[in-house]
Amino acid sequence: MGAGGTMMHRMVGSLITGLLLLTAAPAKADSPAELISSFRLKHGEVRVVRDSTLDRIAMDQARAMAAKDDLSHDALGPFNRRVAPAGAGRAAENIAYGYDNFEKTLGQWIDSSGHRKNLLLHNASRVGIASVKNASGKRTYWAMVIAGDYEPKGKGKKKDQEPLVAVKRDALPASKPKPQAKTSSCHVKLLGLCI
Repeated sequence: MGAGGTMMHRMVGSLITGLLLLTAAPAKADSPAELISSFRLKHGEVRVVRDSTLDRIAMDQARAMAAKDDLSHDALGPFNRRVAPAGAGRAAENIAYGYDNFEKTLGQWIDSSGHRKNLLLHNASRVGIASVKNASGKRTYWAMVIAGDYEPKGKGKKKDQEPLVAVKRDALPASKPKPQAKTSSCHVKLLGLCI
C-alpha cells in the first residue's frame, strides 16, 4: 500500500471513530421551550420560543417564592401588574415547587387541568421559565410565564386593547354574603315590586 492508501485508511478510521463517539455521547436534553412546544404541537397549538422579558418576570417570581419559601402567584404582587412589561395580549403563569428538573415539573403541570390549560394557552408564542432554590437548598421553586399577542375581538372597541389574563390560582375561601339593607316601607317583595 502506498502513502495515499495509508492516508485514506487514517481518514476513514478517524471518520468512523468520530461517528462512534457521536452515537455514544448522550443526546442533549430538549430545552424547556422545546418540551413545551412539543406538548403544544401535539394538542393543535403553535410552538413557543424563549423570551428574555418573560424569563425575567418568571425569575423575579421564582426568587420571591424561594425567599418567602411560599408557593404563591402573589408572592411578588398581582400577576397582571407583573406581566405588564411583556406587552402581552394574553398571558398565564404556572408555578410549582419540588422537582429539581424541568421535565418532571412539566409533567406535574400537564397532569393538572388548570396548569395544562395554561400550557395550551391559545396562540401563545413566547415563554419564560425560571427556577430558584430556597435558602436551605432543599426546595426548588419554578415559575413559567406564557404569553401571546393581542387578539382583536371587534373593530373600534376600546376593550380590544386590554390584556386578557388567564392565571391558575388556588381557590379562595368563599366570602360571606353582604347583609341586605332593610327597607321600612316593604312588607313583601313580589316580582321586584315592594308591597
